[in-house]
Amino acid sequence: MARSLSNPTVPTSQNKPAVKQKDRDPVAAGARDAAFNRSASFNYFLSDRWECGVALRGTEVKSIREGKANLKDAYGLVKDGEVFLLNAHIGHFSHGNSMNHEETRTRKLLLHKSEIAKLVAATRQKGFTLIPVKLYFRHGRVKCEIALAKGKQDWDKRATERAREGDKEAKAAIARSQRQ
Repeated sequence: MARSLSNPTVPTSQNKPAVKQKDRDPVAAGARDAAFNRSASFNYFLSDRWECGVALRGTEVKSIREGKANLKDAYGLVKDGEVFLLNAHIGHFSHGNSMNHEETRTRKLLLHKSEIAKLVAATRQKGFTLIPVKLYFRHGRVKCEIALAKGKQDWDKRATERAREGDKEAKAAIARSQRQ
């Protein structure tokens, strides 16, 4: 004798309780940046950008997942055909031991040789430097976005702020006119 599908004793996919999966940390999942250098766009004109890998130790990756990374004073340096990240602060891992990493050690950035050649040519121009813009996870690996940057003068910063305020006021005026 066949059982009816409407019988509650027969398990079906509709009767099974949905197993709620634990939400993954947005930083680890790549939905949110692990660290963002907010002062970079304020202090520099950012032009070309490159995504590169970072050679890290295990405790450094775990600290970045905890949100203990800071790029405020960091910069990039091209030396002997390799690119390095200097002054990037990654705090100690909370559950680390005596083998924990040094907080502001020099870290190697991983790029293709053709990209490094472009960086060498670009940074030789007067006034240009490499600035890390953000750290984030992609497919479980830490990536760093670096930008070719030229320093701003004080009057450049004021002009940028004025333009930002003008755009903000224009958007507010458009929103007011649409509401009426």
